[in-house]
Amino acid sequence: MNTRRTMLARRAMTAVAITTGLVLTVAGCGGGGDGDEKKSDKNSQPSSPAKKGDGKEESQKPAADEVLAEAKGDGVTLVITSAKRDGGGFLTVSGKVTNSSGGLWTGGQWRGDEKELQKNGGSVAGASLVDGQGKKRYLVLRDTSGRCLCTKFEGGLDSGQTVDWFAQFPAPPEGTDKVTFQVGSMPPAPIEISEGE
Repeated sequence: MNTRRTMLARRAMTAVAITTGLVLTVAGCGGGGDGDEKKSDKNSQPSSPAKKGDGKEESQKPAADEVLAEAKGDGVTLVITSAKRDGGGFLTVSGKVTNSSGGLWTGGQWRGDEKELQKNGGSVAGASLVDGQGKKRYLVLRDTSGRCLCTKFEGGLDSGQTVDWFAQFPAPPEGTDKVTFQVGSMPPAPIEISEGE
């Protein structure tokens, strides 16, 4: 009987020792558990900027939007900063538009001539991409109600105002990396497609 109690007591002590060890190990890995680690991560700054191979410091700031194309006409300046192929078979073109007309610009001439597009008001609905090599023209995508997957210029743009814009198109086939963006009577803007992340 004593032997059995001794064995049970040893097993219980072993279980307690293992449990205590696990608890201490988890507590040691937790780093305090009061959120200090998260606070320090959030507020921490890199100790020194990254250096290029020549020893010069390289800025950690993100690069400014690269201008792929710029066109002037229709009383505005259109800048394209991105043309990315998305994984779902779409191509999203985006950038900025600045009203340089001296008055209110509504974007009505950019909505396109098709009857279905008239419900889009002032927008980029009438834009297209031309693949000269493949001899194809891609129109802005629309939902089942005929609304474009693009920016609508609600209320128009005041003189000097700049806003971001985007338009989604079906993606040209893989291997096509250059297209021409067209909208309204703006001059054609050749752009290069990049792969999305």
